[in-house]
Amino acid sequence: MTDTPAQPAGAEPAPALRRAVRGYLDHLTVERGLAANTLASYRRDLERYLSTLAEVGVHDLAAAGAGVVEAHLARLRAGDADHPPLAVSSTARAASAVRGLHRFALREGLTGADPARDVRPPTPARRLPRALPVEDVLRLLETAGPVTATGDTAPRALRDRALLEFLYGTGARISETLGAAVDDLDLDEGTVLLRGKGGRSRLVPIGGHAVAAVRAWLVRGRPALLAAGRGTPAVFVNARGGPLTRQGAWAVLRAAAERAGLPVTGAEAVSPHTLRHSYATHLLDGGADVRVVQELLGHASVTTTQVYTLVTVERLREVYATAHPRALG
Repeated sequence: MTDTPAQPAGAEPAPALRRAVRGYLDHLTVERGLAANTLASYRRDLERYLSTLAEVGVHDLAAAGAGVVEAHLARLRAGDADHPPLAVSSTARAASAVRGLHRFALREGLTGADPARDVRPPTPARRLPRALPVEDVLRLLETAGPVTATGDTAPRALRDRALLEFLYGTGARISETLGAAVDDLDLDEGTVLLRGKGGRSRLVPIGGHAVAAVRAWLVRGRPALLAAGRGTPAVFVNARGGPLTRQGAWAVLRAAAERAGLPVTGAEAVSPHTLRHSYATHLLDGGADVRVVQELLGHASVTTTQVYTLVTVERLREVYATAHPRALG
């Protein structure tokens, strides 16, 4: 902590503190290229940190000790008269903003030490991925790309079916799916080259149903939509002939989920990532090795993939509890 006497609540942060925060946010914008939403969150988090520093009488980052940082994070978790308690995930983000500010200040020579270096942010509870039962996935796929009133399968209907079959048939992230180019496909071999996080690429198999749906889309649907645009290598295009966007893909999935009677709002809402979770869980349920699933999903560490094994253990417990004569009692 600091020996400086506490200031009244609402005290104005010192100009030196505001300059340091401005410099850090400029660094994140220009050098790191952070998204606008992330920058806005960091700006809010750091504004609260500056308020804490002002209230305890710290006018320069060099005067802030580890105790100040820890007290600030504890305050976020507890809440105060003006702010409700922050969730663990939000506190972890705020801690990241504060730690980044102090690292930046040390690197720029604004301070001689990093008081936040050993302050550990709270660890959010690990949430198990939501996976749909196989029958729900099949119902979802069947309702994607319905026929038109005249009985024809319109280009967009073919695209919608191919999109959802591709997501579930490859386990691809939505960004990987929308970034896939026609030249990345080898439908005769049943494979696709996916470009994942960190510039890593991987070759993954596509199931027969997905191959059939994608082939139908490429032959009978995509050329019609592509004619409206300027040409794009993307596998999935919108009605204007340009690459399909995330919002467009979400709309496709939402419409299919509504027709299938699956939730589209709230914590249980079906999302593109739900199909990725379902892909991994169903593979493990079918006996696939966790390291094989790791490669298919493009996870850098098998630890990330092992969360899916928790899902399958829960399934095993349910089956055991209902089927074994000595499971209860």
